[in-house]
Amino acid sequence: MSTIAAISTGRAAGGIGVVRISGEAAVAVADRVFRAANGRPLSDLPGYHAAFGTVFADGEPLDEAVALVFRAPKSYTGEDVVELSCHGGLYLTERLLRAVLQNGAAAAGPGEFTRRAFLNGKMDLTRAEGVMQAIAASGEQAQKAAYGALEGRLSAEIDRVAAQLKQTSASLAAWVDYPDEDIDDLTDEALLAALADAHRALTALLARFDSGRAVREGADVAIVGRPNVGKSTLMNLLSGEERSIVTDIAGTTRDVVEQTVTLAGLTLRLSDTAGLRETDDAVERIGVQRAETALARADLILAVFDAGEPLDAQDARVLALCRDRAAVAVVNKTDLPVRLDLEKINTTFKNVVQVSAKTQDGLPALEAAVAAALGTAQYDASAPQLANERQFACCRDAAAQLSEAKTALESGVTRDAVQVLLDAAIEALDALTGRRATETVVDTVFSRFCVGK
Repeated sequence: MSTIAAISTGRAAGGIGVVRISGEAAVAVADRVFRAANGRPLSDLPGYHAAFGTVFADGEPLDEAVALVFRAPKSYTGEDVVELSCHGGLYLTERLLRAVLQNGAAAAGPGEFTRRAFLNGKMDLTRAEGVMQAIAASGEQAQKAAYGALEGRLSAEIDRVAAQLKQTSASLAAWVDYPDEDIDDLTDEALLAALADAHRALTALLARFDSGRAVREGADVAIVGRPNVGKSTLMNLLSGEERSIVTDIAGTTRDVVEQTVTLAGLTLRLSDTAGLRETDDAVERIGVQRAETALARADLILAVFDAGEPLDAQDARVLALCRDRAAVAVVNKTDLPVRLDLEKINTTFKNVVQVSAKTQDGLPALEAAVAAALGTAQYDASAPQLANERQFACCRDAAAQLSEAKTALESGVTRDAVQVLLDAAIEALDALTGRRATETVVDTVFSRFCVGK
């Protein structure tokens, strides 16, 4: 493979800028643009050693720099790597990269350093995807989950299940090939127990996926309700600023107002919507339609009700739209005498909280209700996590094959047919970790990476 280079720090001015070079000629390329203060070439340095000196472009000194040398295979990519660190001006780092490319390196593509780490056996595909998780993490829980992926917790769990299934498959193969031999413990009960144990482990991973996604990616949240229940006041409270216009006039909010906030340790993309009601106002009617669209697409609904008013037909419409959805009933204006039918609200919603957006009372209860509705209240960032739809699909396929194998065995299907299903489950798990991933899958995974990682 060619020697590649890219800027590995952000494309913004900073205290330091790093140009990373990886490949067989990495040290030779770096020696052409870097001169150590002690005159010693980088080719003389062993791995994990650094040198201070000057980087050059077109034969002219460009900046003071530090060169850090890693020797194969003990580097991030498994190849020889040199990282040149200069001052973090945009011009400096881009000019240094140009000098490196002019002296024998090729420009790295998106994720190419991590791709080489994968191809050179430094990490499997789940750990490689954990790199992007770490870069994208926007909160403490997301960062902990990303570190778990980098540490290989998902890999270890999948490897454990796959190893158990491979052992079972080998026993089945031996029984099929040598039916007259006494194969230890190859009873239907033992086979069913092995299939059930593996299926339970995969089902547990699948069950954690949605809550994990909310932690990693945040959630789209629609604030809905009839006009004048306090949706915009709630939006402003959660935003910490006057994001939505608040008046006593019904229909003030005519479009969807959006804001990203952090609540209960989660990134929430809030949409303050127009009040849901029938209206002859053409502009307001468009706002209501957009509100319904935002509600349909939302991961979570904050349905706001006025504690000081009895439920009406418009509230009933909100109740119907929220049925069988992840939702929190926000009973607002609790600083006023309560006239709302709370029993009706409690029967419709699993998560109900009483607040006063005006006096800011009830915010901690709202945080707890949001976490409960999104399934993150009991989220364990240290547990193995499926991080994306690709991993989820592989795990789901493996679980489906095991479920079918269990049903087949219980219904008396021949064991060679059961083994075919078992091997299909193993193949899906190997695809998850990358042991049998196609080139197309690998290309897709690394195309989502940034250049320089």
